[in-house]
Amino acid sequence: MSTMRNSVTLVGRPGAEPEVRNFGNNNKKASFRLAVNESRRNANKEWVNDTQWFNIVAWGKTAERVENNVKKGMQIGIAGSLRNNEWTDDKGQRHSTTEIWVNDLLLLEKTKD
Repeated sequence: MSTMRNSVTLVGRPGAEPEVRNFGNNNKKASFRLAVNESRRNANKEWVNDTQWFNIVAWGKTAERVENNVKKGMQIGIAGSLRNNEWTDDKGQRHSTTEIWVNDLLLLEKTKD
């Protein structure tokens, strides 16, 4: 039950090629935005499509796997946890963002390369 406390599972498509950064100690961070499409009926009983965008972050070996396999537009599945970040910029304005840190990655399409 403890694994369900902060758990996110999504299937979608990256909107751009993942951005990969290298840090010391052979650590990598891969980040990208994931588009998740949903279809639902509106108040007039018509089908409408809705796209939600999520900030995705992968670290270490998972980041390497993202770097080597994930391409813009390919369908992937991710399982991870939510992370909230808050900071104050140079002008004193507060900002916040929510990211999904990847624990597991499923490639649902083969790369064309």
